[in-house]
Amino acid sequence: MSAKQDLEDLGKRILDASRTELLLSMRFMGSALDSLSYVCDLTTRTVGTDAVSIRFNPTFLTELMLNRPVRLNRVYIHMLLHCIFRHVFTAADYEDADLFDLCADITVESVLDSMNYKAVQTTWSDFRESWYERLEKDLNVITAERLYRYFTASPPDYDTFLKLHREFSADDHSFWKRLQDKETENSRGKESDSEDSAAGQQEQSEQALKESWRKKADRVKVEMEAAVKDAQEYGSFLRTLSFVQKRRKSFAHFLKRFAVLHEETRIDPDSFDYAYYQYGLELYGNIPLIEENEYRESKKIRTLVIAIDTSGSCQDTLVQRFLNETADILLRQESFFRHAEILLIECDNRIQEETFFHDPAEMKNYAGGFHIRGGFGTDFRPVFRRVEELVANGVLSGLKGMMYFTDGAGIYPEQPYPWETAFVLYRDDNAASGRVPGWAYTLYLDADD
Repeated sequence: MSAKQDLEDLGKRILDASRTELLLSMRFMGSALDSLSYVCDLTTRTVGTDAVSIRFNPTFLTELMLNRPVRLNRVYIHMLLHCIFRHVFTAADYEDADLFDLCADITVESVLDSMNYKAVQTTWSDFRESWYERLEKDLNVITAERLYRYFTASPPDYDTFLKLHREFSADDHSFWKRLQDKETENSRGKESDSEDSAAGQQEQSEQALKESWRKKADRVKVEMEAAVKDAQEYGSFLRTLSFVQKRRKSFAHFLKRFAVLHEETRIDPDSFDYAYYQYGLELYGNIPLIEENEYRESKKIRTLVIAIDTSGSCQDTLVQRFLNETADILLRQESFFRHAEILLIECDNRIQEETFFHDPAEMKNYAGGFHIRGGFGTDFRPVFRRVEELVANGVLSGLKGMMYFTDGAGIYPEQPYPWETAFVLYRDDNAASGRVPGWAYTLYLDADD
């Protein structure tokens, strides 16, 4: 056996021993701890994950095992938490990759430091503790998304950034970028049908991976909630995970409220008896007794209005993300009828632009080149009056709901309209949500999937 193989086997045994110790301490993490395989990868000097495997340098693991075994356990859980919180998949959405890496690490380490398990307990530095006190006071719940906005609004100086990075960094995030680069390559146009097919299969595989980690996160949460006696041991983990899961579900769940029951041209296999159908073919040759029903009732979204606050407080990148995530949800859930309409209205204190789409994919393409038009103060009332006019004229039929993307500051209508309205805020704070009238819903962009 070669020396390299010996080192690889040693690294795998080290990780397996750490996994066993963690499983004995944190049984609620069982499904997550069973998720990652081990791969020796000498392109890294430390260890990291691509949400499929833990990719390790055996020398690094050996040093941790001999000198800092608790640190080894923390690194293992640190990587799992990145997957559970889906930092691996969402990092590409953020322009400043280094800043998001730091925010993800602070989030994970804050959860680890709050947990009362000997397998991962360590002594905090004064520097770390001072930042926890500051962030918990300013943010209440620490998540990577909230931290990113926090540091974007008040960027730390370069020396502080380096200190934070040294304090909280634990694993190699380059494997996240490799996963995202692979997704980008697969999204490019292919020259042949075979390449299209391969790219499609790869994309399905990546979606399946994301869905798999979503289910694992749900399972971990359920396991923690079931073991009530261990609640103090969890620290902030259950609270943070509950916050993330609740926010991620709310946006997609709310869109379902806009669905209407309507017939569409589609084979309905439940609308007739196959026995009679087959009997007719046997008795009369090619004449079935009952033809298939070509119409089937489906509950989907037929009409949707999306309004964008184009005042100076909103940014192109935030709007693009909102439109992309809305389109992704509609496409992923097959929520739209084939003949449907999405009306996008851009407005500050007056209507700036109206655009109709007949497919969520069109809206996603439009989002890539979106630029703010306007930039004055915000008045929400012109949009409501315009939509009311279009409904009355029959242009928008079957409208169930409208989403208005904004920072929450502006002049609201005094009375509700016949359709349901959700104001989607990109800043999750009490001041912004407190302005939204009681007849409307409040959603947040910052933690949606």
